[in-house]
Amino acid sequence: MAIPDTNGARKGQKLVIIGGVAGGASCAARARRLDETAEILLLQSGPDVSFASCGMPYFIGGEITDRNQMSVQTPGSLRSRFNIDVRVNTRVVSINTEAKTVTAINETQSTTEKEDFTYDQLILAVGSEPLKPPIPGINRPGLFVLRNLQDMDSIVAWLQTLPLDGEEKPHAVVAGAGFVGLEMVEQLMRRGLDVTVVEMLPQVLGPLDVEMAAIVEEDMKKRGVNLVTGDAIQEFLPAEGDERSTVVRLKSGKLLPSAALTILGMGVRPDTKIIREAGIECGPRGHIIVDDYMRTNVPDVWAAGDAIEVRNPVAGNDEKWAVPLAGPANRQGRMIADNIYGMNRKFKGTYAASVVRVFDLVAACVGMNEKMLVQKNLPFACVHVHPGSHAGYFPGAKSVNFKLMFHPTTGKVWGAQAVGEDGVEKRIDVVSTAMQGQLTVADLAELELCYAPPVGSAKDPVNIAGMAAQNVIDGFVEQVDWKELKAVSSLPDVVVLDVRNISEVEKDGKLIEGAINIPLNDLRSRMNEIPDGKRVVVSCASGQRAYYATRILKQSARFSKVENLSGAWKTYSLVQNRV
Repeated sequence: MAIPDTNGARKGQKLVIIGGVAGGASCAARARRLDETAEILLLQSGPDVSFASCGMPYFIGGEITDRNQMSVQTPGSLRSRFNIDVRVNTRVVSINTEAKTVTAINETQSTTEKEDFTYDQLILAVGSEPLKPPIPGINRPGLFVLRNLQDMDSIVAWLQTLPLDGEEKPHAVVAGAGFVGLEMVEQLMRRGLDVTVVEMLPQVLGPLDVEMAAIVEEDMKKRGVNLVTGDAIQEFLPAEGDERSTVVRLKSGKLLPSAALTILGMGVRPDTKIIREAGIECGPRGHIIVDDYMRTNVPDVWAAGDAIEVRNPVAGNDEKWAVPLAGPANRQGRMIADNIYGMNRKFKGTYAASVVRVFDLVAACVGMNEKMLVQKNLPFACVHVHPGSHAGYFPGAKSVNFKLMFHPTTGKVWGAQAVGEDGVEKRIDVVSTAMQGQLTVADLAELELCYAPPVGSAKDPVNIAGMAAQNVIDGFVEQVDWKELKAVSSLPDVVVLDVRNISEVEKDGKLIEGAINIPLNDLRSRMNEIPDGKRVVVSCASGQRAYYATRILKQSARFSKVENLSGAWKTYSLVQNRV
């Protein structure tokens, strides 16, 4: 019989958890800490109950060398430390929410005998499964998805059959340029393969906007990655004379070189078929609908992790989105246990703080990108800044390419993106924290952050982005976005002014088409070279000198309008051909 707790929560209940890894395992461990009398049963379809899924590409590439480290908890460790009954290789085939039973099959046995388990509380942590679209040849040998440790082991075993030490490098194809796809590109090249990555979208890393993704793309190409964007896979064909290798035909008709290995990183979908069949409400893309307390529409059934929709606190208005990240899944699982025991904790939503390393670059983002803001018809402005990762006079500073999206009048932060070699993720962490605290761009400008020459600057990149945004809101500067420049610069009343030094222009080899070059330090004495009454768009290398120039020109009263090119030459030079 269940024993009432002093706070009204019921102890001694039977908790059945479907799925381990992040959400399920954290729920089980937290529930045990709250209730020694609970009966906790965790059903996991595979042989590993809690594993380091985010570390799998790095084990494949050899940066992680100890296979044992990939198992965070084993059935034995969960049983001995937390007294949790873990059944691995146990696939749930149906749920009866009226009878409060779960039916499962142990897939290690030769029979298909089913077993029923009763529950008082049911927790769904089923996660997501890799997309395998019905492309001809997708089940050929040498084509792999990466969902679990068995997939990881299969890829490692396949790599061991390839001649990685020969003069001619084996070729690999990575289908999909999301976070995991690009991690696999890096790690396969680390293992000595030539790599082609194919992405049907016009850019890599969909959560980033195109000009930020272009920084990563440029670096990948310099490293020898064959990058194909804006094209999809039509079919997988056997290579002539080599049944183990695969030729990829693209929708454009292009044939890629024969691949000894192909990684399918085409995205994921929620693994919720039996959940929908049980009458548990799911969204149009199959994600489980939960409230702020992680409850489903069925009493005593909860859900966490990749398979659920959660509140989008950035957009507001009760909007939901699906964000498959390990951090939120862990917190959601813990919260479910708390709420089962009467703590009534609300999940405030996910801000989608994400990061990936691609060779020497790190790309990170939080909140909504520009594409989402346009889609939702939300008013926004953007600033691009390119400050150093630490004080410029201290050796080794790297550029932090930073984009900040915000409401053009209130200063609410919609999101941020950053790409660079050093200090990127900590700046996005700061913005993520600020967003959760409902700070505005004016607050970002005033944040007190650590400064010492080897690790930071007196004005941190976050401060600088906040100040730039504040200048836009206060009307000290008007901007032309890189996407608008070609159309704007072709107008007869527009002059594009580049205030870089002559040596910089000569080094880069070009100006923006039609631009005139007057270095900033010469601008006051040479202002007469700019025709009166013109609309002037000012650019420099990274934006700071152009801002100084716009302030000089705006106060001269000789020009009809003066605007700063957002992102300056550094951004425009990467993406000018994408307009």
